[in-house]
Amino acid sequence: MKYLRRIVLFLASRLFLVCLILGLMITVFYYAMNVSNIQIILKDGMATRAKYVMGMETKRSELDKYFLTVCLENDNSVLETEQGASPYADYNVRGIDHRLDMGYFWVWPWENSVRLNIQEKIPRIDGRVKGTRADEVIAQQGADALYPPSWPDAGYKVLLTREKGQWKIKTLTPVSK
Repeated sequence: MKYLRRIVLFLASRLFLVCLILGLMITVFYYAMNVSNIQIILKDGMATRAKYVMGMETKRSELDKYFLTVCLENDNSVLETEQGASPYADYNVRGIDHRLDMGYFWVWPWENSVRLNIQEKIPRIDGRVKGTRADEVIAQQGADALYPPSWPDAGYKVLLTREKGQWKIKTLTPVSK
């Protein structure tokens, strides 16, 4: 009986250790999966938003892949672009250097929302004023108006939610520096 108890205790302790290691591995896997999905959604979503505002992306449906409708309805830059009041409306923008810095964040595998702070910068915009508007824009604003205005560096508090297994940006709140 003494040997049987030792064998059972040995097997139970090893089984507990294996279950603990498997649980840790599963948690790390889901954490890594969520973090990478969130980073991709943020980087691609914010870049697509900037391209939409600058006129490089003409379909608003592209933004729906990354943003919830409520977020887009409250975004002043997107609303100005839809109304034709974007500062980039008179420019042909061919390319941008979009950079996004994210703070550290933690998301448990069972969580469906995450908050984090991001910093968006676009240090270089490749474009020129549209040919038909060139003379008019230069006459009104000077020779510097030949190239698109710089993108304002901005910080945001972002809330992402997971709905139907997909992460999307729910709120994008500007933060003053």
